[in-house]
Amino acid sequence: MSRGVITRLEVQKRSKERVNVYIDGAFAFGLSLIDAARLKKGQTLSDAEITALQRADEVGKAIDRAARFLGVRPRSVAEVRRNLADKDLPAEIIEAAIERLTMLGHLDDLAFAHFWIQNRNEFKPVSRRALRQELRRKGVESAVIDAALGEQDESDAAYRAAQGQARRVRERSRREFKAKLSAFLARRGFSFSTIDDVVSRLMDELEAEDPERFTRTVDYED
Repeated sequence: MSRGVITRLEVQKRSKERVNVYIDGAFAFGLSLIDAARLKKGQTLSDAEITALQRADEVGKAIDRAARFLGVRPRSVAEVRRNLADKDLPAEIIEAAIERLTMLGHLDDLAFAHFWIQNRNEFKPVSRRALRQELRRKGVESAVIDAALGEQDESDAAYRAAQGQARRVRERSRREFKAKLSAFLARRGFSFSTIDDVVSRLMDELEAEDPERFTRTVDYED
């Protein structure tokens, strides 16, 4: 079995959290500070140990790439896997990186699904069906989606989704108001019965504020 001797350990200039390892006078691989802390100049490494350290280096680089991807917003496991695969990384390196990120709590599909649903509910409410489709496209498993959706209130989501649109079309005739608001909610994936209830509720609220609101506009037949 051949061996190599560590002749130099050097903190990288561009990343103070990584160390360049030189074996027999030549650069061999880089390691995180934590992994490099176990090494010392003059230490002899077997081929198997060198291979294992090189693999650790590749996994570390994959984790760094994934961390930058996760830095934009939370991601599903499938999203991270696809992102790393786009970098042409070996499958075993990708899976090792995902396992490490999962163990550290940076990857959790249930937490991601909760984040996605909460974000949608706050900024762009959509139906349970639409949420399910979106999460499936993100690679989240059905059982995880079911757990995250929990007791999602479809009617409340539709009402909150419709409020802004209702303000924009509030000066339209009764027929136009109902048609435009219904079409808007349908595009968000809500069912006919939910749409009918929410549109009626919003029309009642507007008429309570101004009983003549819909009598000042006229519906014209084509």
